[in-house]
Amino acid sequence: SHYTHRIIEDPEWSLVTVPHLTELCLQHIVHNFEKSPVLDRLLPEHQRKVLDRLSTGLPLAVTANLISDEDYWKRCCTERWQVCDISNYGDSWKRMFFERHLENILKCFIPNTTDPNQVLELIPLCKDYVRKLEVDQFLPPVQVDQKEERDDLSDTGSDFGFGEVSMHHYDLGVLITALPHLEELHLTYGVKDCGMNFEWNLFNFTHQDSCNLAVAVKMCHNLKVFKLTRSKVDDDKTRLLVRNLLDHPSLVELNLSHNLIRDKGAEAVAKLINRSKLETLDLCNNQIRHPGGQALAQALAENSTLTSLNLRLNCLEDKGGEAIGRALLTNTTLKSIHLGSNNLAEPTAMLFSQVLAQNTTLTSINFSCNPLGLDGGKQLLEGLADNKTLTEFDLRLAEVGEETEYLIHQIVWGNREAARLGSLQHPPAKPL
Repeated sequence: SHYTHRIIEDPEWSLVTVPHLTELCLQHIVHNFEKSPVLDRLLPEHQRKVLDRLSTGLPLAVTANLISDEDYWKRCCTERWQVCDISNYGDSWKRMFFERHLENILKCFIPNTTDPNQVLELIPLCKDYVRKLEVDQFLPPVQVDQKEERDDLSDTGSDFGFGEVSMHHYDLGVLITALPHLEELHLTYGVKDCGMNFEWNLFNFTHQDSCNLAVAVKMCHNLKVFKLTRSKVDDDKTRLLVRNLLDHPSLVELNLSHNLIRDKGAEAVAKLINRSKLETLDLCNNQIRHPGGQALAQALAENSTLTSLNLRLNCLEDKGGEAIGRALLTNTTLKSIHLGSNNLAEPTAMLFSQVLAQNTTLTSINFSCNPLGLDGGKQLLEGLADNKTLTEFDLRLAEVGEETEYLIHQIVWGNREAARLGSLQHPPAKPL
């Protein structure tokens, strides 16, 4: 008999090595990080390994003030939200996480149901990182025991605010006054995706809401931008808010667009224009008529800080339009004005012809969707003949005639090109 000796080898077999003690220690640190967070005492290369392995689900009480590594917070953001653009958050992933996390809590907060500690306990963790809050939903209290009463309310009844007393929303006062770096506040009081449960009183911005918000904003001394839109803010609530914004030390932009502001509210805002440092004011889509427009014009004539004014979708008519035109004959700071859809006609165009001839500050005017007429267009063209500063002039649907609109466009285009070439020859000096 013949014996054959064969040696069978596994080409993938290798000697199992014992992990280094350092690796075992790092694994232990990661596994027990919640109970015993160790990071600062590690070498930089070991910190990197720990941070790359840490779970993004760790309690914020552990990670908020301990971890500053941007890569860790990037993982926290991208694992939670599909769209992440840090350019809106000062290019900081950590700031993005805390701002959006806080916003989500506020959007889902139900008064008398949600535990207020959800917000209060987050304040010491996020206060150093939150600079802007955008909250486009505030939920009202749940009224299960009053369902039959709600069913009895018609749309008209709800629209007039029946049941408002019990529909107050979360009071932002404690929160925003505890955020020392908060500079921007964008709010909309309403409910998104309410579906078949729609009721008008889900969109009430109550008197108590306005009182709470007014006091809070007054105490927020670093606030630069305040936007309260699509929230049924009427004259009384506007006056209450403005009263608390007078002489505000930092506010430079106010947006009250898409509300219910009439002339009395506009008169209150006019007082604010000269009692603050406002640079941008947006009152688009309200119910301001010529008395309110005249009040704003009077303030504009004396103002030296406002650079942008948006009054689109109001009803100033020619009395209001002419008043604003006269104000712009003396104003030397306003650069942009939007008067679209205000039922302005030839008298306003005639006065703005003088503005175009004399004002050397305005760079943008919007007269779209106003019946200025052919003669009004000719007046504007005549005033624009020697103007060298206007670089944007919107006359869409203003009935000025195709030829006039074309000639105006040519002049404005020439001004824009001259400004562009000038900026290339004399670039702005870089700050030291």
